[in-house]
Formats: sequence, structure tokens, C-alpha cells
Amino acid sequence: MRSPALCENGTLPTQTSFRLLVVRLGAMGDILHALPAVTALRLAHPSWHIGWVVEPRWQALLAAPGAGTRGSAMPVADRLHFAPTRDWKRHPLNPKTAREIMDIRYEIRAAGYDAVIDLQGAIRSAAIARMAGCQRIIGQSSPREWPAHWLMNERVPTRGAHVIEQGVELAAAIAGDELAPVEPMLPFDADAERWCYAQLASSDSRAASRPIALITPGAGWGAKRWPPERYAAVAQGLRDRSFRVFVNTGPGEETLVAPIVDTGAAAALSATLPQLIALTRRIAICIAGDTGPLHLASAFNKPVVGIYGPTDPSRNGPYGTRARVLRSPGSRRDHSRRPEPDPGLLTITPEDVLRAADELLAEERAK
Repeated sequence: MRSPALCENGTLPTQTSFRLLVVRLGAMGDILHALPAVTALRLAHPSWHIGWVVEPRWQALLAAPGAGTRGSAMPVADRLHFAPTRDWKRHPLNPKTAREIMDIRYEIRAAGYDAVIDLQGAIRSAAIARMAGCQRIIGQSSPREWPAHWLMNERVPTRGAHVIEQGVELAAAIAGDELAPVEPMLPFDADAERWCYAQLASSDSRAASRPIALITPGAGWGAKRWPPERYAAVAQGLRDRSFRVFVNTGPGEETLVAPIVDTGAAAALSATLPQLIALTRRIAICIAGDTGPLHLASAFNKPVVGIYGPTDPSRNGPYGTRARVLRSPGSRRDHSRRPEPDPGLLTITPEDVLRAADELLAEERAK
């Protein structure tokens, strides 16, 4: 690893004009895993200008709509740059794709960044990092996609098991800081907060005072999805424990949610990302697989029960919060996007999940 370069007005830790570009395009859980490292940098260097390249659909994780300057509505970054790389991949030969690529290249190069940190480690993120024209392009020595290694000129060996720890190690290399993971700062959206207040309002004062449980049955692909019928049994158990249960419904997930809602034990929640953030601030527990809403709850330091199959919780599991992770010893790390649930996932029962929830809640009451 190269040592941080000296600047004209001092070393990087004391330079007030330093401009850093973060590249972490998506997805939801991955951005949430990158935020502790960038938040640690923000706290260590409040005067730095930090830009972030992100897919437009994940903007709400970094800034509330209309936020133009750093503050509670955009607490970590000073500026966002939008790269719709999923659309580019779908339409590589479309002239619109070529225009957008040239536009973002011009935009980030004109911003005059001193260094880029690639927290994604993919070929596409490394290619965007190169667009900035910086002398310092910082990434892992063993990135997720190996060819990305050749697009970096500062390759940082990381030793942490969890991706959050690895991100902090990368961030520490920028200025030679001693950083540790911190609770990420997420944007405050006043409109979403008002929506949440109205959503939770109830003429029944007893219902309004009940603790909230959030269930998310969806996940990135079928092998990570625990069967909806088992989530339905968990919802009934939580209702019997006097919880008010909501089921997060993402696009196209209606068939996963219906068996849970049909029991009458839970209500479907079709929320925008800012609204989901507002609700998650208020929950008492989250139960889900390896998916973005689970990591959002973890980011807010909420108790979580993670139901894991082919992904490794030591690398991608809940971090920095009170958690129980259920995973069969027979499950092996496998990111092939199979449509059927992982066989090991099917060995986990609703009783296992409710027992884990009871343990977490007992710990909360004992605090």
C-alpha cells in the first residue's frame, strides 16, 4: 500500500480543501455496508468535500429529495453523482447510454477530486473511478471482481471478515487514519416522517402503543428466500406476543407477501425507500433474510433476526447491533442465483425464529 501523499498545505489529515470521491453504486445493503466507513471519514474530517457516485434508485439512502447541501437531509456526502449503470448494462448500444457516460465523466472530472475510493470492487465501479482523472484510485488488493484490480493504483490489503470492516480499512488508508466502524448517518426526510406518523396513527390507543415488528420476506434471489408460509407463522407468533406486524412489500413481491397478510396477523406495507427509512427508525424488531431492509434495521441499531442460507453472515450479516443469525451448518456460500430456496434454509423453523426473537426481546427488556 502506498503512503498517503503530502499536500501543499500539510498532510491529508489536516488539509481542509481535500476532495474525495466515493464509488459505491448499489445495492441497498451494499450501500448501507459502505456507510459506516464514509461516516467515520466524515466525522474525522468534517471539512473534506465528499462526493458519492450512486445508482439513482438508491439516492434516498444518502439524501432526502431536494437536499442540496450537507445537513440532516444529506448528512455524509456533499454532492451526489448519479450513474444508472443498470440501464447502461441493459442498453449498451443506445446513444442515450453513451451520452450519460460522457456526461458523468465530465461531471466528476470537473469536480476536481483529489482521490477516489472504490468501495464496490467491480469492473464498472473501477471504470467510473478512473473517469475522475485522479492520481489516487484506492481499492482492495483483492476486489470482488479481480480485473478491477488493474484499474486501481493504490491496492489496500484488508483483513476484516465483514465487508463493513473491510470498508473501514480502505477508508483509513486515504489519510493514514485510525478508524473504527461507526453507526452510519442516514438522511432525515420530513415528508417521509409525516407519512410514517399518519401510517401508524390509530383510533385504537392500544394498537397505537404496541411495539412494531417488521418482516421482509423478499431477497435478491430465490435461494435466499425463506418460504412465505413460515413467515406467516412467525407473524402469528408476533401478533400473539402483542406486536403490531408490518410486512415490507417490494416491487413484484406480492406473491411473497399475500400468504403472510392473509392470516390477518400482519399488514402489508408498500413504502418508498424514504418511508421505509422513517418506519425502521420506529421498529422494535426486524425479521428477514439477507436483504436490504435487514441491513437498514441493523444500521439503526435495531434488534434483528437474520435467516441466512447461501450467503455468509460473517461477511454480510447484521453488524453492530443486537442480532440472532440463524443458518444451517449444511448451508455453503454460494452466490449462484438459483430460484429455489437453499436446502439448509428449509431446516430453519418458525419456532427457531420466534425463539431467537424472544431472546433478543428479553435482552432488550433487561437493559
